[in-house]
Amino acid sequence: MKTYLLPSFKITIILIVVLAGLYPLVVAGIGKFTSGHGDGETVQFKGRTVGYANIGQKFTKDEYFWSRPSAADYKADAGAGSNKGPSNADYLKDVEKRIQDFLKRNPGVTRAQIPAELVTSSGSGLDPDLSPAGAQVQVARIAKVRGLSADVVTKLVDEHTEKPLLGVFGPAKVNVLKLNVALDELK
Repeated sequence: MKTYLLPSFKITIILIVVLAGLYPLVVAGIGKFTSGHGDGETVQFKGRTVGYANIGQKFTKDEYFWSRPSAADYKADAGAGSNKGPSNADYLKDVEKRIQDFLKRNPGVTRAQIPAELVTSSGSGLDPDLSPAGAQVQVARIAKVRGLSADVVTKLVDEHTEKPLLGVFGPAKVNVLKLNVALDELK
């Protein structure tokens, strides 16, 4: 027993030092080289912070791009998905209500044109991004409400579309908060 106990104790101490001490310090050090310097990337508008780029916010006014629905009601401290699956009757009612609301407020858009991300919640409930298609399907509504041409709004979406990392890793995406701030800056 003694031959196993001492090596096990040594390995435990080494792993505690490495995994609970050195690894967090390395990750925090790397974070200092990112935007926000490890404290999160804030988004500014007219000199004040309006949110964090990596935490979704609720936008439901017609003059803004809508965010992905949130199972956590956009509360960062309660970020979580739902345990309702695609066969759950309550979940299906929620999705159908979102579809109907989207169709009502986006005339000219068909049910088939609505990307799933605009009517289903994410796993975290706090996704800050949409696909380019999720933003493009809202262009006509926003252009009409703001009195802009659809080309101007489409160009704004294109300018705020982030390509996959190194052209390969991850999907193209549009940060909804940054896009809506850019819309407000057009005024």
